[in-house]
Amino acid sequence: MTDVDLETGAAHGKRVGWVELYFDLVFVFAVGQVAHSIVADPHWARIAGALGLFATLWWTWIGFAVLYNRRGDDSRPADRLFVLAGTIPCAIAATQVHHVFDGHPTVFVAAMAAVRVLLAAAHRWPVRPGLDQRRISTGYAISAVLFAVSAVVPNGWGIWAFALIQEAGFLLLGGRHRHRGERTTARERRQAMFDGPRDPNLAVDSGHLAERFGLFMILLLGELVITVGTAALERPADDFAYWAAMVGGLVLAGALWWLYFTSAAELSEKMLGLSGGNPALAYSLYAGGHLTPAFALLLIAAGVNLSLHESPPAASAWLLTAGLTVYIAGTRVFSAEPGRWYQRAARIAALVVTVNLAHLGRVLPAPAVVGVVAVWGVGMTAVSTIVRRRAIDSLGDNPLAFLRNRTAPPSGSRSARHG
Repeated sequence: MTDVDLETGAAHGKRVGWVELYFDLVFVFAVGQVAHSIVADPHWARIAGALGLFATLWWTWIGFAVLYNRRGDDSRPADRLFVLAGTIPCAIAATQVHHVFDGHPTVFVAAMAAVRVLLAAAHRWPVRPGLDQRRISTGYAISAVLFAVSAVVPNGWGIWAFALIQEAGFLLLGGRHRHRGERTTARERRQAMFDGPRDPNLAVDSGHLAERFGLFMILLLGELVITVGTAALERPADDFAYWAAMVGGLVLAGALWWLYFTSAAELSEKMLGLSGGNPALAYSLYAGGHLTPAFALLLIAAGVNLSLHESPPAASAWLLTAGLTVYIAGTRVFSAEPGRWYQRAARIAALVVTVNLAHLGRVLPAPAVVGVVAVWGVGMTAVSTIVRRRAIDSLGDNPLAFLRNRTAPPSGSRSARHG
């Protein structure tokens, strides 16, 4: 059982193991190939396909993250071997990303099916008390069959989506049981999310999960840094526009890092720790909640990459600003307090301005747009740091009261006056 410090909300449990870090390196290679596919064909249809591929890889990674969080031990050879074995089909899938876009997904889906066979075996053996291992193992076996079937069915994206949805259900949401016909209110569901799991063995180690996702986000940010650095190999030393864009790209990467670790990460870890490791809250904050900001980092990396080309396409600025907008919205760094209507309007306006910075590409060269977006990102980071610090201070040791304050109508409003 993980111990939780009620003053800080931090959980003192297991740490991320070296085998997990090695596994993450393989996955970063895979998602890097997804980013490169966007650069190769920067159109919205390709971006939609890239999101589908990324979601497939993301939920595969989630499977191993949750496995090690609940059952893994870096000192047990069996746990290490399952993770190391998983790197092989994942690496094969990474090499096949571009073939999927060319209409040849067979090897990719076969690799995804093989990964799920490993996850089914890892959750079934060795036997551990408490966890419903048979249900999770059976779920992954079903997913393996679905991915295998999609290899021989035309346009199997729908089958992929169904497989991923049912994985989300049994992996982190399966612990919520409700009698047939029983209805619950939003308040009751919120209360249940912070009551902790009924079975302590189903609890998620919040400290480990926060560290695991934090390290993975750093690796995704590394894709942006690599993009900026690699472009230097192909540009002359006296190209001032490139150097300005390189500085802007690195400043933006630093702002995104700051935005996540000083705003989103700390609050998420504290809330999960105070909930007693509730799996449903872990899904909301991490498994599902981190999907869009993680993909946004790939959009930003692709936008910076294209901006550093000799003839940048118009899509480069839109990828950059849309990625930053999705990242800010996905990390929910401005949703800390209920505020009055004009404060909520200001948050929406900030997102609208962020995405529309792409219009600067009509009057400025692409490297200059990168610089402007970097400065804007720094400003958003400064504001969000102040907002999030207030949120963490107001959270205290009662997350339910914190959420009620966020959703309650502001004093002086019509609903408050007539309540």
